[in-house]
Amino acid sequence: MAPRANWKGFLRLSLVTCPVALYPATSESEKISFNQLNRQTGHRIKYLKVDADTGEEVPNEDIVKGYQLEKDQFIEVSKEELEEIALESTRTIEIDEFVDKTDIDPRYLIRPYYIRPDGKVGHDAFAVIRETIREMEKVAIGRVALTNREHIIALEPMDKGLVGTLLRYPYEVRSEQEYFDEIQDVKVTKDMLDLARHIVNQKAGSFEPEKFEDHYESALIELINQKRAGKPIVPKDRPKGENVVDLMDALRKSVGGAAAESKASKTPAKKAKKAAAGQKEMLMPISGKKPAKETAKKPATGARRKSA
Repeated sequence: MAPRANWKGFLRLSLVTCPVALYPATSESEKISFNQLNRQTGHRIKYLKVDADTGEEVPNEDIVKGYQLEKDQFIEVSKEELEEIALESTRTIEIDEFVDKTDIDPRYLIRPYYIRPDGKVGHDAFAVIRETIREMEKVAIGRVALTNREHIIALEPMDKGLVGTLLRYPYEVRSEQEYFDEIQDVKVTKDMLDLARHIVNQKAGSFEPEKFEDHYESALIELINQKRAGKPIVPKDRPKGENVVDLMDALRKSVGGAAAESKASKTPAKKAKKAAAGQKEMLMPISGKKPAKETAKKPATGARRKSA
């Protein structure tokens, strides 16, 4: 079942309008998450909203938003007053312009959403807008009010639908100069570049997300399975970073290492498990009696239980 829509409204290109819904295109619900516990009792920690001065708990209906002017001085803003800010983008994504995808600086990208027609009407208008964007090989730029803010949104066709990526405003992107100004100007020799290019060519490939594994997530699963089985936790050696003394020597050795790695990568391997299956299924019941390392690698059906 598809998740609930984050936003419903209209998509408009000039006088062509259709009802649409936005759905999150990504999810982190499958990742391992932890609760905070009281070490003495094992009970979960509960957070309360309290008055900073009196220390008394405040019910939700008595909590309002406030903008701080200076210390201990706030301007209260009610929910009703915020709703009075009636922006067009609250209910309509108006396409303002079309740009080349290469014009969008990656630093401005926030998160993607799937966009599809909402209901049984408007599919024709939706198809016209989608195919226009596809035919022009452009990205449509509009605005949408989401999560109590107005965002820039970039629209691209994907299969029968659209992908809308929220974009940051310029004031949200920090200048690179304050971070890069102190980087030394170094002259890279042709020999170094030739070796580096050779390494790149040996490692060249196409981006296939299925090939990548979240090693930290796998390590968490292994840790939890070991603790559930009552096995001792043995600390592992931390990776050590080493300064390169002879850069040319390091590049030459890298060429050999990349060649061996490239040869090994040509060996057929099983594709990573689809994300839809979920890593939670890899949390094995103690009765499995399987080695922790094997448990972490082979998914198996089993409900995730709360730790005792």
